Amino acid sequence: MLSPSRLRVLREVAHRGSFSAAAQALSYTQSAVSQQIAALEAQTDMKLLERHPRGVSLTAAGQTLVRHAEGILASLDAAEAALSALAGLRGGRLRMASFPTAGATLMPLAIATFRAAYPEVELTLAEGEPEEIVPRLRAGELDLALLFDFAGEVSAQDGMTLVQLLEDPMYLALPRSHPLAGKQSLRLQDLGREAWIQTSSSSPCARHVVRCCHAAGFEPSVTFESDDYQTVQGLVAAGVGVALIPELALSGLREDTVIRALAPRPPVRRVIAAVPAGARLVPAAPAMLGALEEAARHYETRRGRPAA
Repeated sequence: MLSPSRLRVLREVAHRGSFSAAAQALSYTQSAVSQQIAALEAQTDMKLLERHPRGVSLTAAGQTLVRHAEGILASLDAAEAALSALAGLRGGRLRMASFPTAGATLMPLAIATFRAAYPEVELTLAEGEPEEIVPRLRAGELDLALLFDFAGEVSAQDGMTLVQLLEDPMYLALPRSHPLAGKQSLRLQDLGREAWIQTSSSSPCARHVVRCCHAAGFEPSVTFESDDYQTVQGLVAAGVGVALIPELALSGLREDTVIRALAPRPPVRRVIAAVPAGARLVPAAPAMLGALEEAARHYETRRGRPAA
């Protein structure tokens, strides 16, 4: 098996162009560098370097080995960094943000789990919609964010690592006095003449509801808008319209509303954890991702269609 330490020496010699420059960069003696290269050539039974009066150059075999060494050493560095992060969470800070419904359901469970394991890490949590949070994550103001998106949308992943936590179906909310409240199965097409209540028109949820209504063959007549789902439920209960509400927003369900799943399949949004890619990933972020995945599994074991 090829030695990672010898591969590092070969890579450094290739980048520096001489044994002496590589030795200085690695804090080795020139003799030690020469011995490592000689051992690697003996191990591979191939000549890896051409010696010249003013330095060295890679042979074809050396070029091939260095190309592979880059990936191997990068993977080893990543593994070491991950292990160091898990072993070293004895301080530091993790700056997080979440959209409101996940902030009220998934995030508290994850924070409790994380804090029990790493009480010395300082945690902060801000609230906002995905379109507000993502720029802050990219700008380095946040270390981790809970986001959501919908099927058919393309999530901008450059500079971020995304982890899907769960699917969050959207349910139809009706006032108990509504003529359709007694039906257990409803289609979106049945609601073309209804007044609709939704989040603000620029929000991802509102845009997706409109797309779904268009796919069902009608333009929704939106009478009221609110980004607070408790307000949306209150307006539904008052009989001024119907609404599609994500399951995560139905933890506080009103008794004067009826909740129905749409057939054959309800609209679904994906709940996603996002962290910066590469060197900007702080040590506490992988541990919090694990806590969020555990919280999502716990939520899914307890989930079920909200009671009518």
